Amino acid sequence: MAAVACGALVPAVAQAAPRLLDPMFADHGVIQRDRPIAVWGEAAPRTKVDVTLGPDHGVATANGDGVWRVTLAPMKAGGPYILSAHGGSETLSASDVMIGDVFMCSGQSNMEFPVIGSLDGKDAVAHSADNGIRLLTIPQYSSAIPLARLPEPAQWKIAGPDSVGRFSAVCFFMAQDLRSRRQDVPIGLINNSWGGAAISASLKPAAYVATGGDPRIASIVSLFGKDSFAANRQWGDIWEAWWAAHEKDSAEATPWAASFKPGPSWKPVASLDHWVTWPSLDHWVTWHIPALDNFVGLMWYRTTVTLTAEQAAKGATLLMGPVDDLDQTWVNGHPVGTGWGFPQRRYKLAPGMLVAGENVIVVNDFNTWADGGVWGPANTRAIEFADGSRVGLDGQWLYRQVSEFNDQPPRAPWDAIAGVGTIQNGMVTPMGPYGLKGAAWYQGESDAPARLAYAPKLRALIAQWRADFGKDLPVLVIQLPNFGPKITPPVDSEWAGLREAQRRAVAGDPHAALVVTIDLGDANNLHPRNKRPVGARMARAMDHIAYGAKMSASGPEPIAAKREGKTIAISFAGLDGKLQAKGNDAVPFELCGDKDDSCRVVPGHIVGNRIALAADASATRVRYCWADSPICTVSDDSLPAAPFELPIK
Repeated sequence: MAAVACGALVPAVAQAAPRLLDPMFADHGVIQRDRPIAVWGEAAPRTKVDVTLGPDHGVATANGDGVWRVTLAPMKAGGPYILSAHGGSETLSASDVMIGDVFMCSGQSNMEFPVIGSLDGKDAVAHSADNGIRLLTIPQYSSAIPLARLPEPAQWKIAGPDSVGRFSAVCFFMAQDLRSRRQDVPIGLINNSWGGAAISASLKPAAYVATGGDPRIASIVSLFGKDSFAANRQWGDIWEAWWAAHEKDSAEATPWAASFKPGPSWKPVASLDHWVTWPSLDHWVTWHIPALDNFVGLMWYRTTVTLTAEQAAKGATLLMGPVDDLDQTWVNGHPVGTGWGFPQRRYKLAPGMLVAGENVIVVNDFNTWADGGVWGPANTRAIEFADGSRVGLDGQWLYRQVSEFNDQPPRAPWDAIAGVGTIQNGMVTPMGPYGLKGAAWYQGESDAPARLAYAPKLRALIAQWRADFGKDLPVLVIQLPNFGPKITPPVDSEWAGLREAQRRAVAGDPHAALVVTIDLGDANNLHPRNKRPVGARMARAMDHIAYGAKMSASGPEPIAAKREGKTIAISFAGLDGKLQAKGNDAVPFELCGDKDDSCRVVPGHIVGNRIALAADASATRVRYCWADSPICTVSDDSLPAAPFELPIK
C-alpha cells in the first residue's frame, strides 16, 4: 500500500503489520471519558479476543478479515490503567493509560510550529512537566489509499522537558490552559499537522469533488494506489496539456519526447570544481551563472544513458536524488513520477519503457523559493536494475531556464501535501474510531488564492471529521493572523478573502468556533512566534463549544449590515462587555459596490453595541479589517472583532 514519510508517494511502501491491539493504543495514552470506548485490533480470523481496561472487560471475535472490535462501558476521568488484549496465544498490553479528554490538532506549519520556537519557548519547555497531559505526534505519512492502521505503533509521551519541545505550540498551550481549570481531567493531544499542506490533502475524494474539485484528479489518485504506471500516464497527460497551454515556442512543445532535439536555449551543466565528481548538478545558484543567482521558477534538465538489450529488458527503477522543489520526470517520453521536496526520487519503470541503445531522461524542476535544482552526489542518480546492478546518469546534462510563466505547474493528486486525501488517508483514517473531545484546525496559508471558495471545503472537512469521530464533534478554526506590511487604502487581499471563508465556514454552527488571531501575527514572519495567546484563545473557544462555558467563544461576531435611513448599521453577537475601539471613535471600514475595485474607506462610529456608517446608495457590501496585515481597532472587553465582509440588506 502507498505511504511515505514525505515528498514523492511510492506505492510499494507497506503500512505496519497487523497488531492484536491497534497501534493507536500504547503506553501513556489517553482514552476519551464519559462515552462508550471502542477498542480494536487484528488477530487470526475467528479468534476470540478478551479485552480488559481497568475494571471493565469485553469479548470480541475476529471476523473473516481478522479484524475485531469491542465496545467497553464509559469511564470517568482517572487512571492509570492497563489496557490488555488476549487472543489465542498472544497477549498485548498498554500500561499507564489515562481516561480523560482527547483533542486532535491538525493543519499546516503554524499548527506544527513547536513549543521551543515560541516567544517563551525555553521557559515553556522548562515548566512543561504535567503527568496529566499526554502527547502523540502522528508520523507524517501520506497515502493514495486509506491505511487501515498507523505505519508504526503510537508513541504517546508524558508532557515534560524531554517531550514538549518539538510538539505543536498552540495545541500544547491550549491544553495547559484547559488543564488549569480541570486539574482532575487528563488531556491527550494528537498532533497530525504537516507544514505547507493544502486542505485538499485532508479531504476524502468524494468531499473534494463535491466542493468543486476535478473528478479526474480524484479518480487518478485512487488509481495510483492500484496501478501507479497507469496513474502516471494519465497524470502526465494533464501536466503535458498544462505545458502546451503555456509554452508559446512550438519548438519547445514536447521537450520530454525521446525524439526532441534540444535547441540553443539548452545549455550544458558545467563542472563545478576540481574536487566534485562531474557532473554534479547541485542547486543552480552554485553554478555561478548571474542569470540563475536569484532565479525562482521552472528549469528543464535532460540527459541520456546508453543501455544494452539485456539491461533494457530487466525490471528497473530510476533514481534521481532530491529535487528542489517539485519535479515531473519522464523516461523516453513516458511520465514516470513526480515528487516534492528533499526525499530521494525512486520511480519504478514499467516494462518496455527502457530501450537498447540511447535512453532519454528529462526532468522539469519547479522551484518555489530560495535555491532550486536537482542536487546530491552524482551516485544518487542512476538506473537501478532489479538484480541490484546500476548504470549511473553520468553523461552530459543540459538545462533550459524558463522564466516567462506566471502560473504554477499542477501538482499530482497523490502529492503528499497538495494531493487529494493523501494526509487523510495516511494520518487520520489510521486513527480509526478513536474517541475525541474536540479538534482544532490551523491551516489556510497554502489555500489563500482560493479565498471564498475555501469555505465549502472547510465545511466539508468539518463534516468529514464528524462522520468519523462523532456527529457533534466540537471544532475550532484558527483564523489566519496578520502578515505583511500595513496598507490603508482598499486592497485586493487573498489572505483577507481566506479569513472571510474561515469565518463563514463556522458561522451558525453551534459546535464550531473561530479563533481570531488578527492581532497576534508578525508583519515580517509567516510563522509568528507569539503562540501562547493563540493557545489561550483556543482554550477559551473550546471551553465554550466543548464544555458549555457561558463566555463567548470568539469575541464580537458580525451578524448583519442593514440600511436604516441614511445609516448602515452593523450588529454584533457574542460580546463580552461592550463594543469599543482603540484610539478614537472613528473606525476604518470599507463600503464596496459589486465590482472588486469599488471599495472606499469610510469612518464607522460605535453606537451602543453597533457600528454606524453613513449610507451610500451604491454600496452593496461592507468590509472591515480587510488586508493581509490590516488596521483593526474594534474589540469587546476581551477579544478583537474578526475581519469580515457582509452584504448590505
